[in-house]
Amino acid sequence: MFEKSLYDLIRGLRNHKGNEREYIQSSLRECRSEIKSQDMDLKATALLKLIYLEMFGHDMSWAAFNVLEVMSSAKYPQKRVGYLGAVQSFRPDTDVLMLATNLLKKDLTSPTPTTLSLPLGTVPHIITPSLALSLLSDLLTRLTHHNPAVRKKTIATLYRLALVYPETLRPAWPKIKERLMDEDEDSSVTAAIVNVVCELGWRRPQDFLPLAPRLFELLVDGGNNWMAIKIIKLFATLTPLEPRLVRKLLPPLTTIIRTTPAMSLLYECINGIIQGGILESVEGTSEGEEIAALCVGKLRGMAVVEGDPNLKYVALLAFNKIVISHPHLVAMHSDVILDCIDDADISIRFRALELVVGMVNSENLVAVVGRLMRQLRNAPNASSADDPLNSRGFHSGIEPAADSDDEDPEESLRAADKKTEQTTPLPDEYRVDVIRRILEMCSKDTYSNVADFEWYIEVLVQLVKYCPAATAMATGADPHSKGIVQESTSEEDVAFNIGSELQNVAVRVRSVRLEATRTAETLILVEQRDKLFPSSGRGGQAVLGPAAWIVGEYAELLADPGSTVSSLLHSSSSTLPADILAVYIQAIPKVFAYIVRQASMTWNPEQKTMTSLQMARIIHFLEPLAKHPNLEIQERAVEYLELIRLASEAAASQAAGEMEQDYGPPLLLTQALPSLFEGFELNPVAPGAQAKVPLPDGVDLETPINSRLQSLLETADYEAVGDREDEDEFYHFYNDKPTISNVAQSAASRLDAELKESSYQQETPKEYLDPVQAERRKAERRERNKDDPFYIANEDSSSAVSTPLHNILRGNNGEEVDIDSIPIMDLDLNGERDTKAARIGQPAKRKPKPRKTYEITGDENIVVEGRTSSANQSGENTPNGSSATDAKPNRGKKSLLQVDSSGLGTVSLGGEGDDDSAGGVQDIQKREEEEAEMARAMKEVERLRLEMQRASERVEAAKDVPPEGTMIKKKKKKKQTRPTDDADATKPKKKKSSSSSKKDKTPAPNNADAEHAEQAEPVSALAEEPIVSKPKKKKKRRPAEIIDDASPQAAE
Repeated sequence: MFEKSLYDLIRGLRNHKGNEREYIQSSLRECRSEIKSQDMDLKATALLKLIYLEMFGHDMSWAAFNVLEVMSSAKYPQKRVGYLGAVQSFRPDTDVLMLATNLLKKDLTSPTPTTLSLPLGTVPHIITPSLALSLLSDLLTRLTHHNPAVRKKTIATLYRLALVYPETLRPAWPKIKERLMDEDEDSSVTAAIVNVVCELGWRRPQDFLPLAPRLFELLVDGGNNWMAIKIIKLFATLTPLEPRLVRKLLPPLTTIIRTTPAMSLLYECINGIIQGGILESVEGTSEGEEIAALCVGKLRGMAVVEGDPNLKYVALLAFNKIVISHPHLVAMHSDVILDCIDDADISIRFRALELVVGMVNSENLVAVVGRLMRQLRNAPNASSADDPLNSRGFHSGIEPAADSDDEDPEESLRAADKKTEQTTPLPDEYRVDVIRRILEMCSKDTYSNVADFEWYIEVLVQLVKYCPAATAMATGADPHSKGIVQESTSEEDVAFNIGSELQNVAVRVRSVRLEATRTAETLILVEQRDKLFPSSGRGGQAVLGPAAWIVGEYAELLADPGSTVSSLLHSSSSTLPADILAVYIQAIPKVFAYIVRQASMTWNPEQKTMTSLQMARIIHFLEPLAKHPNLEIQERAVEYLELIRLASEAAASQAAGEMEQDYGPPLLLTQALPSLFEGFELNPVAPGAQAKVPLPDGVDLETPINSRLQSLLETADYEAVGDREDEDEFYHFYNDKPTISNVAQSAASRLDAELKESSYQQETPKEYLDPVQAERRKAERRERNKDDPFYIANEDSSSAVSTPLHNILRGNNGEEVDIDSIPIMDLDLNGERDTKAARIGQPAKRKPKPRKTYEITGDENIVVEGRTSSANQSGENTPNGSSATDAKPNRGKKSLLQVDSSGLGTVSLGGEGDDDSAGGVQDIQKREEEEAEMARAMKEVERLRLEMQRASERVEAAKDVPPEGTMIKKKKKKKQTRPTDDADATKPKKKKSSSSSKKDKTPAPNNADAEHAEQAEPVSALAEEPIVSKPKKKKKRRPAEIIDDASPQAAE
């Protein structure tokens, strides 16, 4: 029978093109039978085939024991296959890993370097804390091996052990440091040590400051670029601890930057100068300006290299770090940076955008924004085929497939993969980032770079059109929700940021408030949305919320308030997200109040009809929203619905005349309603102003208002459980989406139908109540509310207390509402509205104007003497209230080795005389106390064990003693006189046979154990005093052989 080799398996896989799965399954069955063979060559071949198939995702953990068998082979080719299988299949939780400990220790002591290299390369992949503790002593001896390759691999293995078992560094670091200080050491070993030191240095850099002279020598005279890169990275962490290193490092780093042809070393030198604070420490000096100009010039050369996007990317990263301290030097190379904005690589564009924000000023702001706007306008949107998540093999995974031997390997390219000369399509993420960067550049330092706010308002309007389609998260729409309106999160949408900027300009810059209000009005108008919003999707919709706030707050600046109210009351407005709809409801009565106030001079039939129709439309719009699932919308809708109903009744009861002196409009419309929205002007407030408000005396925010609140809530929950009908009714009320009728109906018919129905104040009692009981409840309610000034009584009864507003309404509006007196008129509003809309939609041609000086309103703040808050000062200068430097959580990087190396931060590598941090000293003292406590416990356990052992020995000795007690007499003789004959001398040795087997198994005591033995002698002597004679003094060292786990520090 001829078994297949690995080459045969690969050939068979190619020949079974299309049926790879069946062939692989049959090969796995053959490997299962072959690996159980007693022939080691056949077993190794089967394991090699399993390793090949494991790389395609087929599990081979079931063959862990067979891997261990091949590892134990005496032949090097078979042993190498076994160790390769261990690297591929062994994990820290593999069961047979504990059986491999002795094999690894044996191979680590092999005299052959090739065999010794196998465990050194395998241990880092399978290491566990227990395995590290077992192999540490064997690895430390390999640091002095005669072969440099073995020493280099040992250092790398010890670093991997330190990640899993941090205590490795305590015995290993002195030996590693000795290798580093040796000037005759091989360069490969020195480079390995520098790599390990660099990886450990960022955790505890203070432990490596004594190595600075040696590292500086290696940097200057090393001649190894990769080692120099590691040393520069390490010095970047050491310079903040030792500022004197800056002057020492600056000359060699400058020399390397000027002379090295290696781009990697050049970038690391520049990055080290920036990260290590060298550039910042010499800022303001001629030497600092020289090194900064040199770095920027070298970075420009890296950015203009054609055909290497990696160099361009890292150059932009370095530019982003230098622009913080030297923006004027970076701005000199704006041509190269702006060219990177149009690069085909999206990642380079992102980095260039970050850089542009830092280098922009009032002179180049318009040019930079214009270039970005042209990019958004001309570049097409990226399709789904350009998304890497939709690439081939992303979801299906890796499948083994190969061509036959007679064919040449070919790769089929999709049409989308082929490069064309067309403009690079832009993904939505990049478009969003461009819009955010434009807003950030223009609003920086409270619009210090904006010279023309009219231009900025036009930019904001254009950005609305370039907004990408809003996602489900941004618009608050959930495809899985069924009739339940979700809470909107439009603040995450970039269109909301655009609207916030427009709102901020309208509030802060009074001179352009008219233009900002007219722009918001244009965005609100329904007939203008096709021109100003994206043609597809719901992109830019979040801008409607801030725009509605502007038109409501500054209604007196609107060009056509009537058209604005009509757009706010449009049927499509009820389908907007919850947060936008809430602002719409707030803006509608504000604009309506302004319209009514402007028409207060004339109250003729035409004006009365117009006002009544508008109020009817508002009531029709708000009635369905009174049952909206969102509580904010529901509350606002109910409040304004009742207010408009009162105004509608007042207008209907007020007679109209042809002359102004005959009849006047209702005071509820002309005075009461507008007074709700008039008062102090809203000014920008600093974000930290609220926290600076002093707490009034006698106010304790920690004391609960009701101490029985929890018990009351529990009682209410308990009562609510039993009332299922009410629970179901409230559930449907708050969660079911109301049905809105879309039947077309004129405003006059709706008004007529509303007035024919019973008033909301004349609600009839429920039908299920008894008439007598209903009348009794009415009488009780009237008696209870007769003195309430806010209670509106029925027509047949009046409240005992009359308010001034009530007297005004009854004196001016009359007693009855005459619907027939309202004339029916044919109002042609389309022509005038279209004319005004066309006038608003067409941008007026502006002549170039001289530069204006704008007054920007600052944030209002509260200054309290003796109180400072650093948290409040962080965001007071930003226009949107956000902090300039947002606090972001510092997330630790995940190790590439997939291990938790957090324990290395608590291991100090300094000697006894070295200064350590307070945390490290406390950790060491705590560890010493724990070790001392453990030593005391071990001594107590050993004392009790010795007492029990001696007691058992006395019992065994008593069995051989005659009844006369001769054995005791002989012992007394021995205590008085020292025996000299051989017979007497051999008897004590006979008693030692009972514990001789235990004594042979214990290891030989070291010096530390000898010290423990000397301290444990009094305890053992007390235990042996009843039966031990003077010739048995040698037995006193037995406790030293047992107490070998305690450290010398604990014994002291």
